[in-house]
Amino acid sequence: MTNSTRFRIGVNAHLLSGEAGYRRAGIHQYIAQALRHLPRDEFAYTIFTRHAEDWLDEVGAVLQSGWPTERRLIRIAWEQLAWPWLAARRRLDLLHSMAFVTPWLTSRPTVVTVYDLSFMYFPDRFPAAQRWYLTNQTARSVRRARRVIAISESGRQDVHRFFAVPLARIDVVYPGVDGAYRPLPPDEVAAFRQREDLPERFILHVGTLQPRKNIPLLIEAFAQAAPPPVMLVLVGGKGWLFDEIFSRVAALGLQDRVRFTGYAPDDDLPLWYNAADLLVFPSLYEGFGLPVVEAMACGTPVVASNSSSIPEAVGKAGLLFNPQDVAELADRITAVLHDPDLAATMREKGLNQAKQFSWPRTGQETAEVYRKAMMNDE
Repeated sequence: MTNSTRFRIGVNAHLLSGEAGYRRAGIHQYIAQALRHLPRDEFAYTIFTRHAEDWLDEVGAVLQSGWPTERRLIRIAWEQLAWPWLAARRRLDLLHSMAFVTPWLTSRPTVVTVYDLSFMYFPDRFPAAQRWYLTNQTARSVRRARRVIAISESGRQDVHRFFAVPLARIDVVYPGVDGAYRPLPPDEVAAFRQREDLPERFILHVGTLQPRKNIPLLIEAFAQAAPPPVMLVLVGGKGWLFDEIFSRVAALGLQDRVRFTGYAPDDDLPLWYNAADLLVFPSLYEGFGLPVVEAMACGTPVVASNSSSIPEAVGKAGLLFNPQDVAELADRITAVLHDPDLAATMREKGLNQAKQFSWPRTGQETAEVYRKAMMNDE
């Protein structure tokens, strides 16, 4: 197929973040990696973004917006007004919104990616206007889209259950694991330990500080299961409604044993995983749970909640627990910390489980969704 006859795909990537911080986690990583790994031979891509990075030029034409779409209301205005006008002007064949909402006023077929439905599960955790917009506009977008992408089977079932979208129109495109996440040489990990002044043993949590991450329960279980000198290290930026986390640390007298690192640069995350005794992921709800597979790819044992999509990420490689049960989590932590054979088995199984998730596969499967949408194939 020649360049002039390839289908023209317009991708809204305005949630690519140009600044270090918690917004570069999660959705940013999925968008960036999916775009990097799109096959280039069948489709011609136009990437709409606020923050253009050099590698985007290798994917396709890049239209960098002058609108300050870091601000939510301006991004909404761009999505609903500028994007459909630009798409018509460039005669695009298909529009892919990589985050929840498609333009209202467009005659072009659409694909929309839905990462999670936390605003449906925890409506009280969202400001009223944001909750109303996400609920109503996501519902409209997924019902009108030719194809919907979910990032887990759990998410696929959620879109079907909440919005009555036929399962046949919802595709699961899992995230991948970057090659940087791997067991690292011991001397490199030792140098990192020295640089960060890390204790000999510590439990790791990676994720934004926000309510659904269930961090207060982790702190309670840590207090029960991990005697000194084991520490708890929380890697991730402040999101919202995080005061309870700090209050719980203070109430339990753990100020000297719980460390908050703030946002960690991407290059440091593999080192944090490699240095830890185990990752604990107690989240109440996730669209997927990328830290789980990143940790396993580094050879780090994983203890995670049995809710939403997380068992899909863990497979049979980690230990699961009820995210409402402090005692059960404490038992899981104790088992890994005090049983070297169990930890070694989990390490081996985790390395194999992580191999199932690859960003090249994410790119290829995204392109397959475009094919289905263009053929209107269910």
